[in-house]
Amino acid sequence: MQAEHGISSGFTTRKNLIKAIGPGILMAGAAIGGSHLVSSTQAGALFGWSLLGVMLLVNLFKYPFFLYGERYRAATGESILHGYKRLGRGALYAFFMLNLINAALNIAGVSMITASLAINIGLDFIPIPESTALMALLCAGIIVLGRYRLLDTVAKVVVISLTISTLAAITAALWTGPVAEADFISPTPWNLASVGFIILFMGWMPAPIDVAAWPSLWMDSRERQTRHRATMSEAMTDFHIGYIGTVVTAMFFLGLGALVLHGSGQEFPEQSAAFASQFISMYVDTIGPWSYWVIAIAAFSAMFSTTLTCVDGWPRSLAVCSILIAERSWENRFRTIHTIWIALCVAATYVIVKFFLGTLGAMLQVAMIISFLTSPIFAWLNYRAIQLDVVPDIFRPRKPLRILSWAGILFFIVFTLVFLVWFFHDKQAQ
Repeated sequence: MQAEHGISSGFTTRKNLIKAIGPGILMAGAAIGGSHLVSSTQAGALFGWSLLGVMLLVNLFKYPFFLYGERYRAATGESILHGYKRLGRGALYAFFMLNLINAALNIAGVSMITASLAINIGLDFIPIPESTALMALLCAGIIVLGRYRLLDTVAKVVVISLTISTLAAITAALWTGPVAEADFISPTPWNLASVGFIILFMGWMPAPIDVAAWPSLWMDSRERQTRHRATMSEAMTDFHIGYIGTVVTAMFFLGLGALVLHGSGQEFPEQSAAFASQFISMYVDTIGPWSYWVIAIAAFSAMFSTTLTCVDGWPRSLAVCSILIAERSWENRFRTIHTIWIALCVAATYVIVKFFLGTLGAMLQVAMIISFLTSPIFAWLNYRAIQLDVVPDIFRPRKPLRILSWAGILFFIVFTLVFLVWFFHDKQAQ
């Protein structure tokens, strides 16, 4: 009976496993964007391999809270947002408000970076505000017209092309060897001046905690598409493919920065969009003209996959929250509500980049601060949700995972306090 209802943790067939794989790859597509293409590359460019350990550590500490999203859905048949509601309406309202802020600002941010990279593959005749809106609108069209099936297909193609092109780039970089001279002394990141960069690097690696809810929502659509409810083992396989993929790809981009840009003597723009727009020329100058399209496709694929999944993920979360908050039988109207939220987010993206482009950086900083401050809260909520009575005891975290969860929550608390100290100290210094 358990296997019939999709909560078996045992044997699975290859056919059913293929049906289950999707949400984890979409999660990877969402994560492999600004945190990888920009932050990881900058980390390697500025400090070589020095921050590799930090990258692996922060991914380890965030691992349980991303895991619990898919585990909760596989164990209960409902999204982790339903778990938030079970914990109290306050948790659901808090998540809704955080997503409301993040949806408009972050979709605008990732769409603009994607548009700046599209210039390198031929889209150089459209002004940035219009090309930004075009990227968001293209992603919205894929989602609204093709529904989850097309979203899943496009995301898989993009992530696979990203992986291949990034692997080709890192192979070329390893073959060429590091650009830094043998006697080059790498600057240390372990000083006060680098605290801000390290905090931002860790905060967005692999993604903000609220994004951990998305796979549990995508699992529902995947089940409707394939008419197969993933067993626990299938769901966990899907999750680990995506999560490990994000870590490996982050290592690739850090390695590219360390091998190709570190010690090159080039100045690196601090702003994400400016860095992304100069990103390709930096590599081509070092590796050679032949690498142009490899790097261009890798960079654009990374950001397009992020934009695509963000245009779906945040509106999807808002749609489900709307239904749960209203406490009405609107599940049959989900597609309409989801489409409305997508339209609102795309419209907000155009308004922001058209009329508030100069303040977008400041607005994204506000969204970043809110995400950082709420990280311990949502990590705790995910940990509490997976231990609710609706979760069979066999699927609740065992002692090693509980220890890692508490270590992660402690890390988030300390991390948030350090962030606040640095932020206000930095503001006073200015």
